[in-house]
Amino acid sequence: MKIKIILGVLVLLLVLLLLAALMIGAHLGDLVKAGLEVAGPKVTQTSLTVEKVDVSLLGGSAGVNGLVLGNPEGYQAPQSISVSNAAVSLVAGSVLSDKIVIRSVEVHGLVVTFEGNPFGANNLTKIMANVQGPSAASSPTSPQPAPNNSAPAPAPSSPAKPGKKLEVDSFVIAGAEIHANLIGIVNRQITLPLPEIRLTGLGQGPEGITGAELTQKVLGEITVGTIKSLAAYVGNFGKNVTDAAKSAALEGLKNAGDITGPDADKLKQGLNGLFGK
Repeated sequence: MKIKIILGVLVLLLVLLLLAALMIGAHLGDLVKAGLEVAGPKVTQTSLTVEKVDVSLLGGSAGVNGLVLGNPEGYQAPQSISVSNAAVSLVAGSVLSDKIVIRSVEVHGLVVTFEGNPFGANNLTKIMANVQGPSAASSPTSPQPAPNNSAPAPAPSSPAKPGKKLEVDSFVIAGAEIHANLIGIVNRQITLPLPEIRLTGLGQGPEGITGAELTQKVLGEITVGTIKSLAAYVGNFGKNVTDAAKSAALEGLKNAGDITGPDADKLKQGLNGLFGK
């Protein structure tokens, strides 16, 4: 009789554990979504919203849809970066360990909304400064001696428990676009492709990387890629403007004075010098 009771209790516990696992699995996406929307603004100091997160622990996969990163204060656009969807492949068992192993992250439909001057102040470098700020502020400093006759210094608080470490074997952003509102040297709105970003081997050592470090790395690559593309555009745009101005000047002078032959060649050389060619 006692054996039947014990078996019955064990079966009941097993059923309860299975139900709990199913409930946690069903709501894990909502928990991750809420975590992103709470932790993201603390790192970037901008708003961050996510439309939906799906997580399948049994399948070792996750998907993030409709992620939107806001703009820092002082910039007009409602967003700086948006992502249509991202697919994540991970080692399911690692979720319960100290280091979550992510095999791949593939980001699709990423749009960068750039505001400012690629050679000066802009929204992306401002966000990067925000991301780098907390880590710099939290770096240890040398203790300062207390002045004479001062009250004893309070005991140092216990260090915060470290968060989960990550390993990301592959992180790819493909088919992204830059929508830029340029000010400064060139004042115009343009759309350019963002070159593919491919990162590998992040946090593969025993120490791994933190979520904040991964965010800083990815945002840094997006910022550098965007500014390089915009700088190249501005350089080509300036060259085209210079060539067009030189051609217009030559054409205007020829029409006005019917300049031909050696005189035209001398004038062309002079205009080349004037426009730095």
